[in-house]
Amino acid sequence: MTFLDLYYISPELSMVAWGGLILFLDLFLKRKDALGPFALLGLVLPVGFCISLWLEINVSPYGELSGLFGTITVDKFSLFFKSLFLLTLGLTILASQEYLKRFIRAKGEYYCLLFFCSTGMMLLVSSVELISIYISLELMALPLAALAAFRKNYRSAEAGLKFLILSAVSSAFILYGMAFVYGATGSTWLSDITANLADSGTVHAVSFGSYALLISMVFLLAGLGFKLAAVPFHMWVPDVYEGAPTPITAFLSVASKAAGFAIVLRIFYAIYANLDMDWGLIFAVISVLSMTVGNIVAIIQNNIKRMLAYSTIAHAGYILMGVAAFSSDIKGVDSVGPSGVLFYLWAYGLTSLAAFYVVIAVSGDSENERIDSFAGLSTRSPWLAFLLTLSLVSLTGLPPTAGFISKLFVFNAAVNNGLTWLAIAGLANSVLSAYYYLKVVKVAYTSQPTSGKRIYVSRSMWIALGVTGVGILLVGVWPYSLSVFSDSASKAFVDTLANLSFVRQ
Repeated sequence: MTFLDLYYISPELSMVAWGGLILFLDLFLKRKDALGPFALLGLVLPVGFCISLWLEINVSPYGELSGLFGTITVDKFSLFFKSLFLLTLGLTILASQEYLKRFIRAKGEYYCLLFFCSTGMMLLVSSVELISIYISLELMALPLAALAAFRKNYRSAEAGLKFLILSAVSSAFILYGMAFVYGATGSTWLSDITANLADSGTVHAVSFGSYALLISMVFLLAGLGFKLAAVPFHMWVPDVYEGAPTPITAFLSVASKAAGFAIVLRIFYAIYANLDMDWGLIFAVISVLSMTVGNIVAIIQNNIKRMLAYSTIAHAGYILMGVAAFSSDIKGVDSVGPSGVLFYLWAYGLTSLAAFYVVIAVSGDSENERIDSFAGLSTRSPWLAFLLTLSLVSLTGLPPTAGFISKLFVFNAAVNNGLTWLAIAGLANSVLSAYYYLKVVKVAYTSQPTSGKRIYVSRSMWIALGVTGVGILLVGVWPYSLSVFSDSASKAFVDTLANLSFVRQ
């Protein structure tokens, strides 16, 4: 291991070091409230290292930096996701301040686990070797299970236990899938796997390419489908989202989903992109199922966290439209599909975080998460009502919000790659989702409040709400900057795919 290897993983190393420092300071600090600002301060280092790596990549002739014996690669694709994780972590820390005062005493452990979990996600999106990918997945999943159970009440304990058990099952599926890939190719490096498939002629051996690869794809799809919260691997989502502390639910809905999609793109397009089968149709079917099941079941929910849980299942379906669109045009190595996926993940992240933060502010000490608790919100807190409306309108996909532009991108990718029927299904589901999203808006503006007491919102929560609210509007009316960011990241991903030693003929 060289100094350059350490530099390439400097964002992750700084996250681990700061997380450990938080835990150490927690032993001595009497005023635990100081840990929140200290945790925020710790994000300066990984952000600075990410910017430095981005600038170095711009002058690199290869467009990427490889280290740790080729197990990790730092490119614009991985840095795109790392920026999303760091933003989500920072907003989660801000939104957790008042929540921690009311419900959670172990603040040091809480922040430490958030830092370790984010480190696993950041390593995951840079990993290009199967064992490294698996270790990163576990580093991400285990702290998340602990955080889901952090409230130490019945619902939170149930959420943590369900997440832990089902995460272990999904990890077993992923490990079995990787074992079959290794058996078929003799390597765990993604680039070598692609090259070995080309050299052995395995790709054209049977209709799918190889029975071992077919089995591996089934296992990997099942295991990674859990991370994506896609149907039919979604059964854990509503219970975990409802029982986990709400800031962790928000973090889980954005960061975990983004990490899952990043690794799906890495693995599936390196290993399976060249097989003699239009396997993108599988993603298209899962996309339709996720959209439809998520939206239909969300309609009948009375708890807003469960409603948003089924909503995130539906949005996994929308994002999968971009994945399916790219796989259907892998011959042309088109970046429209992955660019739409990346743009959607950022836009959805801002929108989902805003919605959950309003839920935190409104539920307050009562912990009432029923939709009817939002009755008369426009009277009790006009700004919260506005931000709730903005986030739900964006989740619906209406202009002028980030949700509208992001759906436009993935629908366009589907149509341009011959999946018009999938775009129509997505449009129909967007119309269906308007019913339950706007129902909450109606309750907030037309129903009589059950209490005349104004809602107290802390300064840190207002900052988190302000960042997400401005982000939703800014991306909606001026998507250029985020579009350029996602295009550069997706182009780096596609260039890496095109430069692999085997490309479908």
